[in-house]
Amino acid sequence: QVQVVESGGGLVQPGGSLRLSCAATSSSIFSVDRMEWYRQAPGKQRELVASMTRGGSRNYAESVKDRFTISGGDAKNTVALQMNSLKPEDTAVYYCYVRTIIPVRDYWGQGTQVTVSS
Repeated sequence: QVQVVESGGGLVQPGGSLRLSCAATSSSIFSVDRMEWYRQAPGKQRELVASMTRGGSRNYAESVKDRFTISGGDAKNTVALQMNSLKPEDTAVYYCYVRTIIPVRDYWGQGTQVTVSS
């Protein structure tokens, strides 16, 4: 079993920045295939925001390109999401998703609230 924990959410004014962090841990050995950030706003479906694969490929939703950056953290099996030029429409609960290999399993964090408001 892998535990996924996010941190770094909060309240920020439009145009501001926030950095989210995600760490995947387990008492067993595991290998990560990809780590991704999703978000879900009230009344909307959960959507993919950014992804990073084992090989280092990165992809972003069109709505966050040039504003958000996903990167590996300093520690193994961690990922960060740097969010700049935040807009009110970025307000959502942000979830970290981890896919492991051997076996292939999917894990979700509990989510962290990001609110962009003046």
